[in-house]
Amino acid sequence: MNGTTALRIESVTKSFDQRSTHIPVLDPISFDLQAGTWTTLLGPSGCGKTTLLKIIAGLERPDSGRVIVDGSATSQLGSTAYLPQHDTLLPWRTALGNAILASEIDGKSINEAKTEAIALFDHFGLSGFESVYPSQLSGGMRQRLALIRTFLTQRSILLLDEPLGALDPLTRATLQKWLLGVWEELKKTVLLVTHDAEEALLLSDRILVLTERPARLQLDQAVDLKRPRDRGSRALVDQKSQLLNLLLKEGSLA
Repeated sequence: MNGTTALRIESVTKSFDQRSTHIPVLDPISFDLQAGTWTTLLGPSGCGKTTLLKIIAGLERPDSGRVIVDGSATSQLGSTAYLPQHDTLLPWRTALGNAILASEIDGKSINEAKTEAIALFDHFGLSGFESVYPSQLSGGMRQRLALIRTFLTQRSILLLDEPLGALDPLTRATLQKWLLGVWEELKKTVLLVTHDAEEALLLSDRILVLTERPARLQLDQAVDLKRPRDRGSRALVDQKSQLLNLLLKEGSLA
C-alpha cells in the first residue's frame, strides 16, 4: 500500500425507469480506494451494489457524478477488471485458453501469458487441468478459473461481484484462503461485493456498508485485525455481530 488513490467515486447517482415507475437506486455515493488495498461492499438485497460495480467498470452510465480511475475521468470501459456473479467462461476454450483470454485481447505475448497462468493454476489448486474444458470442471473449479482470468488481466483494479457466493462452505473457505494469498502476492486493488459479513472481515482492509435503495454510504470501517485472521476469534466474531445487526436493520442480506 503506497497511499496512492487508485479509484475515486464522486457523488455517483443512478436510477432506472421501468414502464411508468421511476426507481432511484443510488443516492450520491462518494469514496476513494487506495492502491493495493482490499475493500468490501456490503448492503441489503437489491440496494445497488452490482449497479455500482457496473458503473465503475463502465458498463452502466451514472445519472450524475463521476468515476476516476488512476487519475483519469474518461470512459472506464476496459480500465478495470470486472468479474460478474456468473463465471462467463467460453465453453469452446480449454481452461488455459480461458485464463489467458484477456491477455490475448490486450496483445500480450502468448507464451508469457501462459507462464503466468500456469503459476496461478498451481496457486488455485488447478494444476493439471490446463487442457480441460469448462464443462468438465466442478462449480468451484470453474470459479477458480474465472478468478485466475481476472487476476491475469493487465488491470490494477479488480471488481469482484460475489465470486464465491454459490459455493459450498468448505470450497468457499478454501478459495478465500487462496484468493487472499494471490492478492497479497500481486497487490491488486480489490473491490468485492459479498453478502457474507464474515467473508468481508476475513479478507478486507476496509468495509463499506450501503443502506437500502436508494443506497447511500452508511458505514466506512477499517478492519483493524492482523492477518492471518481466525474466523473464530472473539474480535472477529464481535465485529461480525455488529455488521449483521446493522445490515438486518436495513433489510435482508443480498
